[in-house]
Order: sequence, then C-alpha cells, then structure tokens
Amino acid sequence: MSSAGDVKIEPMTEADGPAVLEIYGQGIAAGNATFETVVPAWRAWHASHRRDCRFVARLDQRVVGWTAVARYSSREAYAGVAWESIYVAAAARGRGVGLALLQTLIPATEAVGIWTLIAGVQANNPASIALHERAGFRRIGVQERIGRDPTGQWRDVLLFERRSPTVGG
Repeated sequence: MSSAGDVKIEPMTEADGPAVLEIYGQGIAAGNATFETVVPAWRAWHASHRRDCRFVARLDQRVVGWTAVARYSSREAYAGVAWESIYVAAAARGRGVGLALLQTLIPATEAVGIWTLIAGVQANNPASIALHERAGFRRIGVQERIGRDPTGQWRDVLLFERRSPTVGG
C-alpha cells in the first residue's frame, strides 16, 4: 500500500468493481484509451485479470483510478509476462494517480514472478505515453493502423515494455 499526496493506493476488492467499471467506461468514452466500445460485465472483467496484481487509487475514500494485469499468453514460457492496464478517472488526472498506481503495481508483479510488463498505448494518448515512460517502460514498437476507433478512424498503438531488473535474469 502506498500513497501520492492525498491519494491512497490499495489492493482492489470485489466491492470496487462498480467504480472500476465506471472509470473504464470513461476511458472508452475518451476514445484514446481502448478500442473497446462497451464496458464489460464485472464477471468477465474479473475473470480476465490476475487477482494478485490489482490496485485502486482512492481520493477521499472514493476510487479514482485502477491498474491490473492480464496474462500475455497461456503458454508456460510466457508465465512471467503480463499485459498492464491503467485507468484514471477524468476528475483525478494530472494529480500523480497513475504514477502512484504503477509504482505500486510494479513491485507487486515482481513479487509474483512477473519479469516483463507489456502495455499497448494509443499513439493519440500523450498522457499515457508520458506516464509509461516515467514509470520505466520503454517503447519497443508501433503497431500501425492496428485498430479502428468508434468513428472508424484507424489508430496506431505504441508498444511499451518494462523488464524487471530483479526477476527473470
């Protein structure tokens, strides 16, 4: 558990589900955080993310951001690789919430043997690009015209990775 100023970072609980999905919905509405167009049901979201590496940011006891990881692949060779997701409520952006979340997530993933975190960030999302770079991720490539936004416009996704200096050799 850590905090950035008055922001408190804690493990995510089932009770946080509605707030997590609401913030995810804000990311969908923004049009530069995901290609998803519909907020999933909590059951589907819950099933697709590791339970041991999920955190929420609270401000005045209210969830204002979250981060979680999902398996990169079902192959055993990739057991230490995970996709990282991070979302911050519109009203809490620019307050260090994202960095505080990643600074909590990174050691938690290393503690469970994850040696590489991967993130896909839309090229038209400069705040997320800067956040990942500040948190020690490096840009490893560009997936050009990989997905379409809800208006049908093709978008590029920048791929980032953060390799643990302590896990996986």
